[in-house]
Amino acid sequence: MKILILGGYGIFGSRLARLLANQSQLTLFIAGRSIKHAKELCNTLHRNAATIHSLYLDRDNSNIETQLRLIQPDLLVDASGPFQSYGKDPYRVIKACLATSINYIDFADGSDFVKNISQFDTEAKANDIYILSGASTCPALTAAVVRRLAKGLTHIHSIRAGITPSPYADVGLNVIRAIASYSGKQIAVMHAGRLTFSYGFTETMRYTICPPGHLPLSNRRFSLVDVPDIRLLPDLWSDINTIWVGAGPMPEGLHRMLNGLAWLARWRLIPSLTPFAKLFYKTKNIVRWGEHRGGMFVSIEGIDNHGQKYERSWHLIAEGDVGPFIPSMGAAAIIHCVLDGKIPARGARPTTMDLELEDYERLFSTLDIHSGQWDLRRTNTSISSSNLYKQLLGQAWDRLPQSLQTLHSGNTVKVIGIAQVERALVVTAGKLHLVVRGWSLFGIRLPGLLAPSGNFYEFDDHGRFNFHVEIKHTFTGLIVRYCGWLMPAN
Repeated sequence: MKILILGGYGIFGSRLARLLANQSQLTLFIAGRSIKHAKELCNTLHRNAATIHSLYLDRDNSNIETQLRLIQPDLLVDASGPFQSYGKDPYRVIKACLATSINYIDFADGSDFVKNISQFDTEAKANDIYILSGASTCPALTAAVVRRLAKGLTHIHSIRAGITPSPYADVGLNVIRAIASYSGKQIAVMHAGRLTFSYGFTETMRYTICPPGHLPLSNRRFSLVDVPDIRLLPDLWSDINTIWVGAGPMPEGLHRMLNGLAWLARWRLIPSLTPFAKLFYKTKNIVRWGEHRGGMFVSIEGIDNHGQKYERSWHLIAEGDVGPFIPSMGAAAIIHCVLDGKIPARGARPTTMDLELEDYERLFSTLDIHSGQWDLRRTNTSISSSNLYKQLLGQAWDRLPQSLQTLHSGNTVKVIGIAQVERALVVTAGKLHLVVRGWSLFGIRLPGLLAPSGNFYEFDDHGRFNFHVEIKHTFTGLIVRYCGWLMPAN
């Protein structure tokens, strides 16, 4: 199978090439305006099973159709972008694929571009090909997640989602240009059951991403972005009242500066942030601090056929440098399906129904990516759960040994005098670790550097509950260490 990746040496195109490079059935063409960069990537991948070539191809060139006829790929993947500013003829590549009967997938995240892809549906079916737009995090992954979360619910009232990359992650100039193009400008939002508008990067919310039993991200700030989900998800869930999707770039200081500039654009004190895109790009790649971890969440609210209200959320954390692989995984998953003989249905459409979360999870398992779901049933006054630890651990509760579940089966809250220590519950290899994430004194939050730390964990030894406690401080060193076991009194 021959696959041409347009923008194949970019941030996301190169990740797709790496995800596919171990498939001996594939011939990959790394294409773009820089043959130098294409060759450099090919040189790094040449020892893999796939056959890999470099290729000069300019998407804006009038002879792109002629070039495609010469290469005759089975599939073209457009990973170039930014799709929000593709000029007067944004569908030039798609039209060339239709003229040459070449299947097409793109990573588009521009709402107008993806929404209007259906105009080519009849022609794609006539040419016996598939044209899939938006095979990226938004809307392909978000739609797959919402389907998983919505199982058993008859109505969904609210969908909220957010993506926050690691401050050290590579962010391409085209991504920065896309964000700058709509910051402070009108973008579509779903509010009170109708499609209205707000202004990019001027609305914010805070959220903590925490897959059950995994070390959470710090609480992060998210700002409203323009993604296809706002216009596409109501077609799948017609009773939606609210859809809100945000991005959480780090460090937060730069994020807040972007919020301020977006307000200047909204107030028309500056015409646009697009001229500042290169400056933002350079600054983002110089000013880096914080955890080298990124994440994503999707949260929904709905009711079942008994009228019971639920709040469900899905959380993902990508450790280190693996976050930028996620936008490429939708296309990779579709290609894996094709290799397995599962060809996408013919026609042109957004990629909202072509993948399930299981398709992504198979790829997550090959990298340092962790995800999980929280399922909370709401009563009239509170969130219902059987006990505190089970509520805090969610799905990870079932990974605890029986002796730990027995000890934590009651509702217990620990308060340590005038100081409060925030600890994350992390389940690893059958052990329950309590990881200090922050602390406060007299209700005043204090720097993490001054917090007590140590190694705290619980584990099972032949059916008996065991504990290990170690308390130390940066300035004093080890304060105390003790360990032991407990058994039920009866």
